[in-house]
Amino acid sequence: MIIALDAMGGDFAPASTVEGAIFAAKESKHKILLVGIEKILAGELLKYRGRYDVESLNIEIVNATEFITMDEHPAKAVRQKKDSSLSVCARLVADGKADAFVSVGNSGAAMSAALFYLKRIEGVLRPALSTVFPNIDGHCIIADVGANVDCAPEYLLQFGIMASLFCEKVAGVENPRVGLVSIGEESTKGNELTLAAFELLEKADINFIGNVEGRDIPGGKVDVAICDGFIGNVILKLGEGLTEMMLKLVRKELKQHPITWASLPFLWLAIRDLRKRVDYSEFGGAPLLGVEGVCIIGHGSSNGKAVKNAIFAGAETVKHNIAAGIREAILKYNNKVV
Repeated sequence: MIIALDAMGGDFAPASTVEGAIFAAKESKHKILLVGIEKILAGELLKYRGRYDVESLNIEIVNATEFITMDEHPAKAVRQKKDSSLSVCARLVADGKADAFVSVGNSGAAMSAALFYLKRIEGVLRPALSTVFPNIDGHCIIADVGANVDCAPEYLLQFGIMASLFCEKVAGVENPRVGLVSIGEESTKGNELTLAAFELLEKADINFIGNVEGRDIPGGKVDVAICDGFIGNVILKLGEGLTEMMLKLVRKELKQHPITWASLPFLWLAIRDLRKRVDYSEFGGAPLLGVEGVCIIGHGSSNGKAVKNAIFAGAETVKHNIAAGIREAILKYNNKVV
């Protein structure tokens, strides 16, 4: 597959993005298009010549004369900077020259570029940014986590349909359990948005199990959690903070107990596996569901490992042709309503 990477996007770009591209090219047969300022990217690649045979890797630099910073207004930046690395990535997918594009830069700009160049799938009211969230049994999908902070009930319904399909096809969960994030399990609990969305989701052709509370997400009660982007982003950021806190507390408490600290070599495998379970870099990025084509948006502070896994997430999403599946599911539902 051909994956276009916004090599200028992210807190540590282009060092982290070039490193991620090299990791991905070494571990797969995918072709990586490094999109950005050619002179800068060529210089970054040169740094790896002592360690890798860079010329043999399936990496190609695609020049872009501009890039979008993290603090720029998303839609305005995409409109004004048509030769930004992000815009060029989206056009490569729209023109059929790449199968997916990946960005760990300005997430709002990545969504704007996807909407501007790839367009929404017919019938989709709003695309949803989904993400993989760790739970006690493995992981679940949360949608939306920031693309739509203000939602209508119909948006949440479509998030449920799209995220359920993604969870089944890409995550491999058969008949995934879909829950609506609310303040209580009862169908009568919630605000006007969740009460109206509950009625729609209840009638949809998905495995909707009803309302779920915040604690149910890490508790493994659902495979897909549906909410507006405001709530979803709060859940995501709170989860990241709690993860860091728990790992630091484990380290701190171990140091305070000499006997336990001495047994650290015996605990190391368990601690290592725990870190891996909750490390965002293991998942790389989140797909923007509902656009024609594949757009993967990663964390701004992504390191090379996270960028590599975001590239792999893009390839996996392309492999399962999620856009076609969403198009069919939305059309089926709309026809049923009519």
